[in-house]
Amino acid sequence: MHTALDYPHSISKELLQIKEKVFNAVRITDEEALLLFEKATLPFLGLLANHVKEKLHGDTVYFNRNFHIEPTNLCVFSCNFCSYSRLYAHKEEGWELSEEQMLDIVKKYDDQPVTEVHIVGGVHPKLTLHFFTNLLKKIKAHRPHLHIKGFTAVELDYMFRKAKMSTKEGMHFLQEAGLDSIPGGGAEIFHPEIREKICADKVDAEGWLEIHQTAHELNMHSNATMLFGHIENNFHRIDHMSRLRNLQDKTNGFNTFIPLKFRNKDNDMSHISETSLIEEMKIFAIARIYLDNFPHIKAYWPMLGRQNAQLSLSFGVNDIDGTIDDTTKIYSMAGSEEQNPSMTTEQLVTLIKQANRKPVERDTLYNVVKDYSVA
Repeated sequence: MHTALDYPHSISKELLQIKEKVFNAVRITDEEALLLFEKATLPFLGLLANHVKEKLHGDTVYFNRNFHIEPTNLCVFSCNFCSYSRLYAHKEEGWELSEEQMLDIVKKYDDQPVTEVHIVGGVHPKLTLHFFTNLLKKIKAHRPHLHIKGFTAVELDYMFRKAKMSTKEGMHFLQEAGLDSIPGGGAEIFHPEIREKICADKVDAEGWLEIHQTAHELNMHSNATMLFGHIENNFHRIDHMSRLRNLQDKTNGFNTFIPLKFRNKDNDMSHISETSLIEEMKIFAIARIYLDNFPHIKAYWPMLGRQNAQLSLSFGVNDIDGTIDDTTKIYSMAGSEEQNPSMTTEQLVTLIKQANRKPVERDTLYNVVKDYSVA
């Protein structure tokens, strides 16, 4: 246990009070989270976040064996930060996979011990709710035990409105077809002051949260994300996490929180400089400290890069996503550190062990598949 004697005298009384709350498992306030952003040093934040993480998970770092299907990058929306999508009006610039092509991707992994397929892409007017329910049924018929995590709240909102279904009807329809959980994409920044400037035409914060709440009420788990490092400030970040923390208090349906760094390549916000590595680690640490009801904090290694993802394990992160494969284009097209985001299981295990952590393969719901720290 650390005491005030472990810290330099320059650390303020207010920060030491926050430290005492964190070490005594007392929830910090929004005002205290803002103070951490503005006044705390990175080593101080790392110590607090690592304490929370180790209390929850010890030295365990999770990963899973997954692959992605990206049905299309054609999209009816035009988000300023997006380097991935192409407007449907310019469909010759993008791609659109058929049902057969997507099933072929699934079949490519028939002899591999993957546990999850992650399906996300652009919002395509012709890839409807009924199109995707047929796809889900065929994936489940082919490989019944493969966990299907699919469709951001942005995609789902559009599907439901086009099908003239309520959120509950639409979620139940997909669940019956084989959808097991939903990812956390499309959250960006919830505060309308920012959302109206970077993605005004897609589902708002209330709609995003309603979709996730409905999924949780149907006993489906989900993840949550936050896009940081563009035009938002610390207040907007805390507001975003506060809304997530409040919903988690109600439903306990979120598995993990994933801070996603804004990348400025080939988009309408290319004039904005990217955040520093220090700022990235601060975000992970404060998320771990603030989101006391989220079991896991994930660093998405294809976005951060392998070394930075490894560093994040000292700042509250206990999950570095999965083996992925080289088909995911969302971050490589935006200028991520990893232009060919694929790691073997052995590479992931080595990366985690090099950070003196215990690598554990999980499934989507964090059930242990294999503990790689055991000889």
